[in-house]
Amino acid sequence: MSLLDEEGNQDESLESKTLSAEDQVKDHSTGTRVVAGQIFLESGKSESQSENEENFHSQEEEKENSLEELNSLEMSNLLNKDLEEAEIQSPVLTAIGGTADGEPCHFPFLFMEKEYAECTADGREDGRLWCATTYDYKKDQKWGFCESEEQSNKRRQMQEAEDVYQIGMKILNESSKKAQKKVAYQYLLKAADMNHTKAMEKVSYALLFGDYLKQNIQSSKELFEKLTEEGSPKGQMALGFLYASGLGVNSSQAKALVYYTFGALGGNLIAHMILGYRYWAGIGVLQSCESALTHYRLVANHVASDISLTGGTVVQRIRLADEVENPGMASGMLEEDLIQYYQFLAEKGDVQAQVGLGQLHLHGGRGVEQNHQRAFEYFNQAANAGNSHAMAFLGKMYSEGSDVVPQSNETALQYFKKAADMGNPVGQSGLGMAYLYGRGVPVNYELALKYFQKAAEQGWVDGQLQLGSMYYNGIGVKKDYKQALKYFNLASQGGHILAFYNLAQMHATGTGVMRSCHTAVELFKNVCERGRWSERLMTAYNSYKDGDSNSAVVQYLLLAEQGYEVAQSNAAFILDQKEASIVGENETYPRALLHWNRAASQGYTVARIKLGDYHFYGFGTDVDYETAFIHYRLASEQQHSAQAMFNLGYMHEKGLGIKQDIHLAKRFYDMAAEASPDAQVPVFLALCKLGVIYSLQYIREINIREVFSHIDMDQLLGPEWDLYLMTIIALLLGTIIAYRQRQHQAIPRPAGLRPAVPQQEPPPEHQPPQ
Repeated sequence: MSLLDEEGNQDESLESKTLSAEDQVKDHSTGTRVVAGQIFLESGKSESQSENEENFHSQEEEKENSLEELNSLEMSNLLNKDLEEAEIQSPVLTAIGGTADGEPCHFPFLFMEKEYAECTADGREDGRLWCATTYDYKKDQKWGFCESEEQSNKRRQMQEAEDVYQIGMKILNESSKKAQKKVAYQYLLKAADMNHTKAMEKVSYALLFGDYLKQNIQSSKELFEKLTEEGSPKGQMALGFLYASGLGVNSSQAKALVYYTFGALGGNLIAHMILGYRYWAGIGVLQSCESALTHYRLVANHVASDISLTGGTVVQRIRLADEVENPGMASGMLEEDLIQYYQFLAEKGDVQAQVGLGQLHLHGGRGVEQNHQRAFEYFNQAANAGNSHAMAFLGKMYSEGSDVVPQSNETALQYFKKAADMGNPVGQSGLGMAYLYGRGVPVNYELALKYFQKAAEQGWVDGQLQLGSMYYNGIGVKKDYKQALKYFNLASQGGHILAFYNLAQMHATGTGVMRSCHTAVELFKNVCERGRWSERLMTAYNSYKDGDSNSAVVQYLLLAEQGYEVAQSNAAFILDQKEASIVGENETYPRALLHWNRAASQGYTVARIKLGDYHFYGFGTDVDYETAFIHYRLASEQQHSAQAMFNLGYMHEKGLGIKQDIHLAKRFYDMAAEASPDAQVPVFLALCKLGVIYSLQYIREINIREVFSHIDMDQLLGPEWDLYLMTIIALLLGTIIAYRQRQHQAIPRPAGLRPAVPQQEPPPEHQPPQ
């Protein structure tokens, strides 16, 4: 049914409700029941009722989760107080229309042998809310509407918007084709025009980033403002971002901080992450490690809770500046030809290719999208060939469960046992998890410890992590924080996100180690940057590669606000290249300078050198050789950058920002050559130039006449030095004459005087071509 048809049906239902209850009763057959002016359908609850109940239950669950974070005694007192106030202040609903117009609703009321403590739409086809004004509806037939016609129309419009939104989201989630996603956003646009909050959030971000809709920052700003007025945390966070980055509005860090704070109070995790970074780096606020810890810990808790047994998605960090500087350097992305080659090998039965492709599709990354169906197929092929690694990963997939693989502890256990019997550490770790949590087998901590130790000895990160958890919590072993710290550190070296999380908790609370707020914040920050929003890094990179620099720079700017150093340097790089037209030409260098500065403070060498360059040449700031010298020196001392050393040598050579010193210049040039083989050629040329300058400077400083006047030839070469000199001159003259005579003898004859041609050879014109 089309949307127009649905609207027509709703119009008909609006007309039908003007009839009296008696008139409607006459039109019904004897087997039907009339309830609140509508035919009661025995099939059960209406769709809107069930959706409302689902929404209610989900809101209650969210409320319960938030309450757990507070003190239970204080919360019980607060709840009791709120309930008492609610009972006192709850307004009395008055029935509108129906058979009891103007009478107060009676709660609870009995309808179809069920008590209702609030208005209901049960029994009405149009979904309009009603109530009974006496306890027993069946007996008294006294009822009225709980809402006016205007309120009812508004609610139905919102329901229609919700239906359109759900259609759009279904298409969006079920399709991977760009054309289908564009169709989905057309539905979301329509729902947004009907003031559907979630649709407005999706559309506003799509307009901001240019995702499947044409990028329009001004339109996205208007939607964000509308969402902010409605109290949307997503809208508040996004509006804060616009003020922080100066997109579509005049930049204001104060306003940005206010909107970020409101967004965080509303529970927006990205707003919490942005505030965590701002307090950590002291951007627009006083630097506060403890405040940063509070925000980062909250986000890290959510990220860690989302991590499954199969692990999270791989975060691909590609620096655009490094790609340009080193085009041959591997970015971590797999070329399409290489992927096709591995697929060809896998189809031919290459087990290693099958396992490799299975892992790529399981976790995603390196240019391959996450696809559990493909992963399962590849692992199945390799497992059938007897590969223990594939068996272990199949066990992981069955243990976790997904849309493709149904959850089955028994099947998972079979695969884990097969892999573990072959000595595979992944299988051993999976078997340890089964015994630890009683998945398909009785809980047995001793066996769990045994299998985790076997896996950890082979360097498998999951085994190390779980072994650390057992020592930390004292499960099956005596509590030992030092052992826990050891295994968490080992797992963190393998990049396990939960290892970083556990280490952060230990440093934050001072458990087993000296409390260190700074270390805890850095570890929590690492965890937060593994959240699902990190997928935006690859989206931004793909946008840049597709030539859409405006979309890429906006995405990188938002990620830069969240504290991603890669995003900060990439945003600065795009601005530095003046590839983003949405930023004014006069603003590109100052904004690039800001983000180079933030990336440099997180240890990125190229960003530190760029800061030196900007101050040296006066890009986005005044020319300041002394500040440039400081940045180059930091890059040289902290990151041992050959480029920075070379630049320091040049500044010493020219006396820019520092006293001229040729000896120090040579020292820095030599250091640059030692630091990088690529610097040897430019260093050689610089040293040659330096040698010439040094010689000229030396000659300039001495007086040649005075030098020769102090030379005594008789003492130096003896009293007959003039005879020696004349002999040498004579020898040189004789050599020149002999050389010239030999040249004269070698002069060829004129072309007409050719020697006689031997008889046995044919004339030249008859010779075959050579």
